Amino acid sequence: MEEIRLNKYIAESGICSRREADKLIQQGLVLDENKNMIEIGSKVSRNTIIYVDGKKLEPRPTLIYIVLNKPRGITCTTELNISGNIIDFVKHDERIFPIGRLDKDSEGLILLTNDGDIVNRILRNKNNHEKEYIVTVNRKITPSFLQKMGNGVRIEDGLTNKCLVEIIDDFTFKIVLTQGMNRQIRKMCEHFEYTVIKLKRIRIMHITIDQLDRGQWRNLTSNELDMLLFLTKDSEKNH
Repeated sequence: MEEIRLNKYIAESGICSRREADKLIQQGLVLDENKNMIEIGSKVSRNTIIYVDGKKLEPRPTLIYIVLNKPRGITCTTELNISGNIIDFVKHDERIFPIGRLDKDSEGLILLTNDGDIVNRILRNKNNHEKEYIVTVNRKITPSFLQKMGNGVRIEDGLTNKCLVEIIDDFTFKIVLTQGMNRQIRKMCEHFEYTVIKLKRIRIMHITIDQLDRGQWRNLTSNELDMLLFLTKDSEKNH
């Protein structure tokens, strides 16, 4: 029978991502059927019985992939004690978690799933997956500002990649990123003494929030899901 890496096996159950699974393994919280600790990097068959933090790993659930048009003020966290958390907002019947983040003060497209295996595949920066945003700032946009934003900006997290930046009107522009630095767009604008008034993500790769009102969510279509799995298949091979 085919064997797979332990972190992938845990992630496929939907309880967490591969990275979080590695942390659980390192903490000694992943045991085999004889209650012996399993080492990180181990491979298991899909019918292996294991325990994670004292609980038997259940069979893989039906996989869920949804897209939400997140309103401003909702926090992308699974911690239910935090007011305005995204899980309580969506109120899905199954246990799901957001893929990546979208700041509380930002709005727009966020993906949620119970497929822990796909999280790292989507978020891995080296895959250059595009994310498109509409940004409104506090003062008139200049050609110099647009050019400098597109050529890369030195922020505290490092030098940003070159990116597509296009003006929409005097105070609004579109930007397409392939990175996931924390509050990246806000910090890029602050570098040039602009303040972001409104930030909305409208696309991740081929997935958009067209026809989706603020606060609404929907399941990915079969075509969207097929394309998502195709675009991230190299990540699966490399990890």
